[in-house]
Amino acid sequence: MSDANKAPIGIFDSGIGGLTVVKAVMEQLPNENIIYYGDTARVPYGIKSIETVREYALQITEFLLSQQVKCILIACNTVSAAANEEVRAFCGNVPVLDVVAAGAEAALSVEAKNESIGVIGTLATVNSQTYETAIHATAPGKRIFSKACPMLVPLAEEGWTDNEISRLVIEEYLGDFREKNLDALILGCTHYPLFTPLIERYLKKSGTKVIDSALSIAARTRAMLAEHNMINESGEKGEFTCFVSDKPQRFQNLAERFLGKKLHRIEISPLV
Repeated sequence: MSDANKAPIGIFDSGIGGLTVVKAVMEQLPNENIIYYGDTARVPYGIKSIETVREYALQITEFLLSQQVKCILIACNTVSAAANEEVRAFCGNVPVLDVVAAGAEAALSVEAKNESIGVIGTLATVNSQTYETAIHATAPGKRIFSKACPMLVPLAEEGWTDNEISRLVIEEYLGDFREKNLDALILGCTHYPLFTPLIERYLKKSGTKVIDSALSIAARTRAMLAEHNMINESGEKGEFTCFVSDKPQRFQNLAERFLGKKLHRIEISPLV
C-alpha cells in the first residue's frame, strides 16, 4: 500500500449537516483519515446567489486540496446543485462525489413498482429541481414528487429528532406522500438522516424505501476508492480533523450530537 492511500478524504458543507456524511463514511471506511470543513461563518448557502455559492465552494475546495486529500465529497445539496461542475473542474484528477448524484443513484436502484420517487429538502434544493434533473437524466419516465421541509433543520439542531413535536411535523410534511405509493423517498438535506427512524416508521405501511444521502455517498465513496485501489488498509483507525470558518458557541455540542462521539479539537480556518 502506498502513502497515497493514507491521504485523507475531504468532506465539506456549508455548516454542520455534512457531519452526517462524515459519520456514514467513518462507519463504512473506519481506517480512512477524514478532513471536514464547515463554512460556519457564512451558513446558510441556500439564500445566497449561485455565483456566491460557487465562489465559496471553490475556496473550500482549494483549502481541502492544500491538505493533500485524495478525494472530495460535496456534503451539501446547495453546492451539489450550484457548483458541482466547477468543483470537479477545479479538482482536476482528484475524484469528486456529491450527495445529489449519490441519492439519485440509490433511489433508482430501488425496485420500481410505481415509477415514482419523492424528494424532501430545503426550499433552495427543492426549487433548484436538482434531484429531478439527476433522476430524469437516467430515467425520464419517473414521476418525482418534491416537498420543502424547512422546519426539520432547526429541529435537528435542537436535538428534537424523535419526540412528539418532530412526529407531528413529519406527519404534516409527509401526509400527502403516504398516498402516492412512492418507491423511494430521498432525504435531500444532510440534516434529515437524523430523522430516518421516525420517517421510516411513518411510511412503513406504504412500503416506501427511505434513501439516506449520507449512507448513499459513503457507499459510493467506498466503491470508488476500491475501484482505484485507494482504500487505506493500514489497519489503523482513521483520524478525524474538523475545520470551520468560525466557531459558534453551539458548534461543538451540535457536532458531537451529529457524530455521536466526542470531538477533542476543532480548528478555525477562515477563508477570507
